Amino acid sequence: MSAPAARPDPPNAAIAALFDELADLYELDGASIHRVLAYRNAAKTVREAPRSIAALTREGRVTSLPGIGKTLEEKVTALLETGSIPAVEKLRARFPQGLVEMTRLPGLGPKKARTLFHELGVDGLEALRLAAEQEQLRDVKGFGAKFEASVLAALDAGLGGALAPRVLLHKALPIAEGIVEALRAHPAADKVELAGSARRRADSCKDLDIIATASDPAALIAAFGELDVIESVSGVPGQNAAKARTHTGMPVDLKVVAPDQFGNLLQHFTGSKLHNVSLREAAVRKGLHVSEYGLLDDATGQTHRCSTEHEVYERLGLPWIPPELRENRGELALTDAGGVPVLIEHADLVGDLHMHTTASDGRNSVEQMAEAARARGLQYIAITDHSATHGFGKHVTPDDLRRQIERVREVDAALEGIEVLIGTETNILTDGSPDYPDELLAELDWVMGSLHTAFGHEPTRRLVTACEHPWIDCIGHPTGRKIESRPPYDVDMEQVIDTAVRTQTMLEINSAPDRRDLNDIHARAARDAGARIVVDSDAHGTNTLGITVWGIATARRAWLTKADVANTLPWAQFAPLRKRATAKR
Repeated sequence: MSAPAARPDPPNAAIAALFDELADLYELDGASIHRVLAYRNAAKTVREAPRSIAALTREGRVTSLPGIGKTLEEKVTALLETGSIPAVEKLRARFPQGLVEMTRLPGLGPKKARTLFHELGVDGLEALRLAAEQEQLRDVKGFGAKFEASVLAALDAGLGGALAPRVLLHKALPIAEGIVEALRAHPAADKVELAGSARRRADSCKDLDIIATASDPAALIAAFGELDVIESVSGVPGQNAAKARTHTGMPVDLKVVAPDQFGNLLQHFTGSKLHNVSLREAAVRKGLHVSEYGLLDDATGQTHRCSTEHEVYERLGLPWIPPELRENRGELALTDAGGVPVLIEHADLVGDLHMHTTASDGRNSVEQMAEAARARGLQYIAITDHSATHGFGKHVTPDDLRRQIERVREVDAALEGIEVLIGTETNILTDGSPDYPDELLAELDWVMGSLHTAFGHEPTRRLVTACEHPWIDCIGHPTGRKIESRPPYDVDMEQVIDTAVRTQTMLEINSAPDRRDLNDIHARAARDAGARIVVDSDAHGTNTLGITVWGIATARRAWLTKADVANTLPWAQFAPLRKRATAKR
């Protein structure tokens, strides 16, 4: 009898999903917030890890990752050996899956879901609707007719079941900034600031948080509800606050506070949860208790309220920490202002080395892209149309590329105030080679290598081989992810980064707002390893050249400074950094 087939290692995404499920189930079980956050933190670490978690576990190295301790290691080991995690199975048996879905309804958290399950046997959204329609919820202590009505309204709006969709930052931020600008223009407004994940420039946002001070809080809240962007709004009884929903379905919370408490609220609601939890733990060791209401001093019993965030951090013995860094990734170890990195700014970019024209799938000509880039203040650009095998329609054959070289050289000679370079975005084939001959690549100023086909075919080996190719200067959008819609390739980014450092191949932060790839975790790892990083637009038209603002947001979340991004240098200083300029031929 043949031996049974070996169980395939679960991908990182599957392990992360199990940790997320454990967090949900532990929350239903009434576990401590620290335990719940530990599993959510672990899920994020696993999802963003540059290497296979299964492989790291087998090597005994998984606990080297932040937030992964012996307990979590044991759970991954059990999953690898048996195909399941005992704690998950145990809690699944105790709580129906429908309870987890119930907790995702507005106003119905784990505690209320657990109460309804024990009191009425409500075990999912269908049972919840039936109980609400039969007016059973109002008879449960702590609930009532208004809660019953809100449950039915949420269910009718389709808000139950799956997690509320997150909105990509480039869509959420304009909504937020428009609301903030409108509120600032109101006569009653004093200070109005955006908080939450949007202020941290995260990849996507679940909701928007706005903190304000006002001479007349009620008037400002009334004006908030009358904004054109707002579909519905409700006040918070006894508080100067309002919850709203935009016409696009984006939840928005407005909190109007006393001026001397503004810093406390802004810091607290900027987050992230993990940053705030660690901040509170560090404060306790100093005899302080941090909350949105102020800093309680154990020694005196007094609560200090802070009008600015700077004062909050100063009282905790910390420098002010830029919002993008507040992810519990070492920022609390910064003990003075001199240690806080001066993060890169969008204005620091002087070159853009990834864009497309009508020669492939772009919307504008070489001349139009160059003129628009010059108007934006860029000193140089590289035209990098898609190569012959990228598989998405119009492309550039080798003969087309030879003619494109001539056209770009002509534009460069005729156009003053900007250097126009000829490049390509060559498709990395299944053997890791580019799809143009070497002698043609040698004629170019810049070669971007990217995966566009056969994503599941050994992406790590292909990217490593591409890095080792003498004419590929940079790897474009290295993990291939599409935020909230497509997971990254199953690629060992640690190996790719190490190879890029060894071969002097640059790595790209692609600024397309649904990519931002490298992500902030990988970009920081690449910088720390010594890899050179570029931030590019991947623009397909003149109107999208400015999307490098999203790549810069990722770079800032990765702790990158101006010196860490190569295309902040003028071309005369950048050109010698290319692999082709230093490799021995």
